[in-house]
Amino acid sequence: MPAINTLSTPGSSLPNQLAIDTRPLDALKARAGADPKAAAREAAKQFEALFMNELVKSMRASVPASDLDNAGSQMGTEMLDQQFASQLTGMKGGLSEVILKQLERQMGLTPGPIPSTASANNTPEPIAATPQATRIPQTGAAGFVQQHSAAAKAAEAATGIPAAFMISQSALETGWGRKEIKHADGTPSHNLFGIKAGPNWKGPVAEITTTEYINGKAQKVVAKFRAYASYAESFQDYARLMKDSPRYAKVVGNAASAQGFAQGLQRAGYATDPAYAEKLGKVINTTLRLQRMVA
Repeated sequence: MPAINTLSTPGSSLPNQLAIDTRPLDALKARAGADPKAAAREAAKQFEALFMNELVKSMRASVPASDLDNAGSQMGTEMLDQQFASQLTGMKGGLSEVILKQLERQMGLTPGPIPSTASANNTPEPIAATPQATRIPQTGAAGFVQQHSAAAKAAEAATGIPAAFMISQSALETGWGRKEIKHADGTPSHNLFGIKAGPNWKGPVAEITTTEYINGKAQKVVAKFRAYASYAESFQDYARLMKDSPRYAKVVGNAASAQGFAQGLQRAGYATDPAYAEKLGKVINTTLRLQRMVA
């Protein structure tokens, strides 16, 4: 079926008349590369126009034919119906707005709420510097995901845990890099997963005041955390912990799904926060949206 063309010449506004044409798809493809939002808006209007045209035709078909009908009157009726369909298309609160929202979600133009971040680990925001338009409300979160993707992929190869899940956990633990554990002199510990320094840890440590849930109540305590020379080392140590500790064997075994991974961590006692699994699940969804947008 040929498409209903609501496009005029390139760069012009949408006209109020409809015309049958087979070229709109190519025009939309060309525009999508330069301005995906505008292309989605025009596509939504064309879908609505097609629907409205079919709706008017269906209504017309329900009216008994007249003895005066002929080829000329039928052509006039069809043209009139197209005008009716055109007038019904693009109205505020109409079908095109619903279609547009769905298209934007499918195209990754509206990723949903992303945590507000001023920066990610005080690093440049690489997404903002790239020529492609990402339309991410807060590029700090996207920068965090992109910055740690390589290290997370290496940890995925070692553990089988999806890289996106580990990036999400590090984002939850550090507030997307804004609340990273630091030494007393303000230098970073590079500890992205909040792993504490137990008696078997022989490396450097960072001692800070943190929040622990004791008997369900949040309390401030002073604790020692492992410190690393780089963020890559943090991912490597986390991978060793997940792979070698019997405590987290079920976490690794259930890492095929976000829910299994998040709930497994909470059941294993990774964190004392009773809402840890729920919070991690939300961050995983955000990370997956960000990855789709920059892929």
